Amino acid sequence: MRALTPFLMFCGDQFGRAEEAIDFYCSVFEDSRVISIDRYGSDAGEQAGSVRVATFELGGNPMKAIDSNGAHAFTFTPAISIWIECSSANEIERAAASLGEGGQFLMPLDNYGFSPKFCWVADRFGVTWQLNLAA
Repeated sequence: MRALTPFLMFCGDQFGRAEEAIDFYCSVFEDSRVISIDRYGSDAGEQAGSVRVATFELGGNPMKAIDSNGAHAFTFTPAISIWIECSSANEIERAAASLGEGGQFLMPLDNYGFSPKFCWVADRFGVTWQLNLAA
């Protein structure tokens, strides 16, 4: 295996929000950046200007995202989440507050025995994150 890269598809109610989400995620996590965004043209069969494929990094880790206006019978689900090892209490508290704004905590920030600080949150786009304070 050469690489493992999480890939987010913004469809249904989230269609057209990929770039907004990427910008938001890059603002939440340090050492994050947008590498490239390729957009659909007017002749592509998708909404012109929407994200055909974006490549970005969160905390130096690769991610990809697209917008898809197709009729899909699915969207984001908590069955798959992004696990983040936070290096400080300040980092996990700031990330939890940011991701939770407009979203929903599935497990609020707390000590759950397996971790002194952990939370599971669905953000305002429906993407779920498990934030853990690294030991």
